[in-house]
Amino acid sequence: MIYNRYMTIKINDPHIAFILQDEIRRSEESRYDHRLHAVLLVAKGMSCPEASDYLGDPERTLRQWINRYTKDGLQGLVENEHPGRPSRLTSKQLEHIGLVLRSKPEKYGLIGAIWDGKLLSAFIRKEFGITLGIRQSQRIFRQLGFRMRKPRPLIAHDNPEVQ
Repeated sequence: MIYNRYMTIKINDPHIAFILQDEIRRSEESRYDHRLHAVLLVAKGMSCPEASDYLGDPERTLRQWINRYTKDGLQGLVENEHPGRPSRLTSKQLEHIGLVLRSKPEKYGLIGAIWDGKLLSAFIRKEFGITLGIRQSQRIFRQLGFRMRKPRPLIAHDNPEVQ
C-alpha cells in the first residue's frame, strides 16, 4: 500500500464537525488538550483568527487561552472549578434531612405515605423557613443517596381476592 503524505480525507457530512466538537467538550481532559492545541497553533505562527476559525472556537476565547498560557504557563490552561450557586441549606441541615427521610412523613405532621419532592419541599419550608422548588428537593434525595420511589397501586400487589 502506498501512502501519500498529502492525502486528504473527505467527510461529506457537515454535522461531523459539530459532533467532534461536542465530544471534545465532553471531558475536562479533552478540553485541556483542545486549549493546548490552540496555543500550539498560535505558537507555530497561525493567527488567532485563523486558529479560531480552524478550531471552531470564538477568537476572544482563544485570546483568553493565549493570555492565560502567557501568564501562568501550562497551569493557565487547566480548567478552573465551576462551583455553581451556593447551597441554601447548611451541611448540618442536610444531615438532619437525611435522618428525617428515614422515617415516615406523618411523623413530621405531613400527609403522605412516602417522601417525594413536594413533601420534602414542604418539610424544609416548615422546619428551616427555606423555600425550595420541588425539583431542587428531588435533587436533595439523590445528593443524600436516596432514590425516589413511587407508590404502587393496589392492583400491582396481585391479590386474587381483591381482583
